[in-house]
Parts: sequence; C-alpha cells; structure tokens
Amino acid sequence: MVAVLTGPVRGLTGERLVWTERSGLSPAAGPPQGEPAVVDSWLVAEGRVRDLALHGRRFLRSCEQLVPELPSAAVRRFLDEVWQWLPGHGRWFPRIEAYGGAEPLLALWPRPAPEHAPGEVTLWTPPEPDPRRRPTVKGPDLRVLARLRDRAEAAGADDALLHDADGTVLETAHSALVWWRGGTLCVPEATLPVLPSVTRDHLERLAACWNFPVRHDRVTLDEVPELEVWTLNALHGLRPVRAWIDRAGRTRPGRISARAAEWQQAVRHRTVLPAPHLWE
Repeated sequence: MVAVLTGPVRGLTGERLVWTERSGLSPAAGPPQGEPAVVDSWLVAEGRVRDLALHGRRFLRSCEQLVPELPSAAVRRFLDEVWQWLPGHGRWFPRIEAYGGAEPLLALWPRPAPEHAPGEVTLWTPPEPDPRRRPTVKGPDLRVLARLRDRAEAAGADDALLHDADGTVLETAHSALVWWRGGTLCVPEATLPVLPSVTRDHLERLAACWNFPVRHDRVTLDEVPELEVWTLNALHGLRPVRAWIDRAGRTRPGRISARAAEWQQAVRHRTVLPAPHLWE
C-alpha cells in the first residue's frame, strides 16, 4: 500500500522535532539524551511512501516492548502528526525515534534521502557471529550495525552479512535478505532472529500476486553464494547481490538472473491508493 502526501513542506531543517501532547511536533532545544530505544524510517519520494502503515505498526509494537512507559495511544497520535508533517515534494528519509527512561520522548528527525545507490551490492562476511542484542527490534543495535557496515566498506563491500554461530545466514546490517531456489522465493524461517522487514513483506505480497510460491527456509554461509540473493530495505528497495567476500577475504561472484530487473521495477512502482487510518 502506497500513501500519497499532499501537505506543505514544513520544518525541513535537519534538526529533530520533539513531539508532546500539548505542542505537537516542535524543534528540540537540543539533541535528545542517550540513544533511541526504537527507530523506524522510510523513503518519501515526491510525496509517495510505500507501506507507511506497516512501518508505523512495527514502530508501535517495538515501543510496546521496549518503551512501555509511552502509552500506545500517545504513540498513535505522534504517528498521525508525523503523517501530516511528511513533505509532498522532494526525496526524504525521515526517522522516527522513541526514547525510554524517566522522561520518555518521541521525536522525528527530518533527513534528506541519500543519493541513489548502485542497483547491486557486494556483501562481506564478518568472522564473528551476529553481535546484536535485540535483533528483532530496530534501534537498540544501531551503533553496532554502523560499525559493521564501516568494516564492510573497508573490505570493499557495501554491507555486512549477519550469521549465527552455526553459519546460518540471517540478514545484513542494514537490509533483509531473500533468495531463490529455482522458481521459489525463499525468506528466513520465522524462528530466526531477524528484523520484521516491511520491504520483504511487500515482496511476499508481490510474489502472491504473481503466483510465485514462497518458502520459509534456512541457508548457510557455504551455500548462499550459489543462490540468487536479493537485499531489501525501505531506502534502496531491491538490490541483487553481485559478489560475496568471505571470512578469509576471498571474493566470489554472485548470481543475478533477468528476473531481478523486473522485480526491482515492481518494488519501485508506487500505485496511488487511498490513505486509511494507518496504525490499526
């Protein structure tokens, strides 16, 4: 589902906007103290957002887990105001944040979207297993994941491939993963510790529309370079893996078929749909 925004561009300063029941969204007096407990973000391109409702619901669920001192009704009102704020022009990558503690806080960080990235990626495999503390919530491990991506870039890759101690592939530091076995789209098993991915959900719904079977699956570090693998996130959409850098520093080519371009285009496509009450 794609939301279409027509409101004016307001408050696009790059500074965080703090939300309160009394004042709504207003410029923060200074940066919030500490690290956010929960975050979420999405691409706004010329007033269109893909699956905004799913981002909001994921944020709500995560706040209920990690910031229970924030009433769900207040989080919904915050999300409603964020919806009204989102700009109708340009490319933006806003981030919403929840801070816990004695003085819980909700904030919106307006950010211009980064420049378009290449349509394919190289993944680097760290020698150590997934270091995240809360892999199923977006927020608690931001610094850890940023350091992993820095290491991946130093190794000549775009992102780091996360795996468990047994060599089961999970996702990347900043993207979900899917892979193909013949004509079957494979997604991680539900029991694996991965972030609930809005873009992966979108791809599964697309597969259903196109009558492709979807399989919940596991894949190992040894096996994954032999498969066609795609990374998925809200900012870059779908990007196939063009190369793998293993734990020994060796590079292997990825597998990219002609279907990747067709699915990339479908994920980028934004159909105009009416805006529902988003967070139910």
